[in-house]
Order: sequence, then structure tokens, then C-alpha cells
Amino acid sequence: MIGDDDAALDAVFAGMGTQSRFLRFHSPVPRLRHGMRSALLHLDGRDRAALVAELPSRDGWAPIGIARLVRTDDRQAELAVAVVDSWQHHGVGQRLLEALGDLAAELGYAELYAHVLRENDVMVRLLQRVFPGALPRGADGIVRVPLPDRPGRGDPREPARAIVGR
Repeated sequence: MIGDDDAALDAVFAGMGTQSRFLRFHSPVPRLRHGMRSALLHLDGRDRAALVAELPSRDGWAPIGIARLVRTDDRQAELAVAVVDSWQHHGVGQRLLEALGDLAAELGYAELYAHVLRENDVMVRLLQRVFPGALPRGADGIVRVPLPDRPGRGDPREPARAIVGR
């Protein structure tokens, strides 16, 4: 993230209820500990990238969601998305995932995947809606998302353009 990284992360985390946090982090997370904060904020735009969804507010821009990818292999990355509770089911997660898929393709990734808890069928359906080639969740809880080849895809080790739009 660029600019107000800490503020965006804090705003989205604060806007998530207990259940949303559990589904995102796969355990009860009442607060972000230092190590987790550092990992979430450590971004380089190619191996670790994030996109923030924001809305205009009286005080500037209000973050309402974050999508991120972390490279796990030359052409593969893990994805995650979080949306504040008040904006869930309004298309924010879908738009973040669409943009993340575009960014992943630009960076040269061939596949994304997400660890999805058994009770989080909403996320599985969202992934399958955004990425029609997404495979059903396996016994390991992973949903695999193959990305179609696109001409001009870059090398995931090359720096990306700005990754946060306001």
C-alpha cells in the first residue's frame, strides 16, 4: 500500500466484526499483533501487493476494503480480501478481486489461490463468480484460480505500477 498504509489497514480491520475477522484470518483476531501488522504492511508491488477500496468522506478518503496477493512460486500467488461489514454484499469484494486478478495477470502470475474456511461458502461463490475458471474448494480448503494467458504479461519479479488508486 502507498501513503496511509497503517490507517487503511486499521480502518478496514476496525470495520470488520468478529465473524468477518474469523473468516479472513481463520482464527479469532481481536487485534492485529505487531508481527501480523508488519507482514500485512510489507509490500513491494510485485511479490507482495495490495489494493485498497476507498470512498470519499468528509475527512478525505475512507478505506472500506483491502485485497492482497503474496507470491508463493514463480507464477503463483495466494490472495486474500477483507471488506468492512457495512459494505459487504455491495460489490466491493467483487471489484477488489477483479482488480487483483488484473494486477496478478499484469505481474505475470498464472494462478492465484485462496485458503477458504469450510463455513465460508460466500467466498467460494464470489471467487467462482469473479474467476469463472476457479476450481471448487479442495479437501485442503484451497480454491485455485487459474488466470488466462494475456499478451504482454510481465515477469512477477518486475516492479508494478502504482498499486493503490484513490
